[in-house]
Amino acid sequence: MEQHPTSDSTTLDTLAPLTRAEIISVDWSSLAPDEGKRLRALGLDEGARVAIAHRGVFFGKDPIALTIGRTTVAVRRAHARAMTVRPA
Repeated sequence: MEQHPTSDSTTLDTLAPLTRAEIISVDWSSLAPDEGKRLRALGLDEGARVAIAHRGVFFGKDPIALTIGRTTVAVRRAHARAMTVRPA
């Protein structure tokens, strides 16, 4: 069930570090099909609870390290921008 952004929602790339959030929607059309498949395999889909562990030091702050449960994964900022989250 897709939920729609609310006034307290933001995109994952702008979430403050260590803030726990729930992914409420993903703009799959902005991602290549293989990228979307990879993100889903990592557990990044609607309903997932995530937090930004840290951001990269390269230009654009790529990659972004996300904590999902006990797992930490790295995603590109463009991928995080496609995900709308709200504080959990």
